[in-house]
Amino acid sequence: MPNPKRKHSKSRTGNRRAHDFLTAPSVSLCPQCSTPRMSHRVCAKCGFYRGRTAVPVKEKE
Repeated sequence: MPNPKRKHSKSRTGNRRAHDFLTAPSVSLCPQCSTPRMSHRVCAKCGFYRGRTAVPVKEKE
């Protein structure tokens, strides 16, 4: 296996690692109940998606 002839500098290492960070998931508000939810997902609280009930949600007593 070939080995590097010289050590990579800190700036070169940083440039390589610039895209290795994690991004937070994008969150939008549900238009029905205004709770935060991920985009293009059914709301866990009210069960609405795109203006209609996609999943029936059981009410807590």
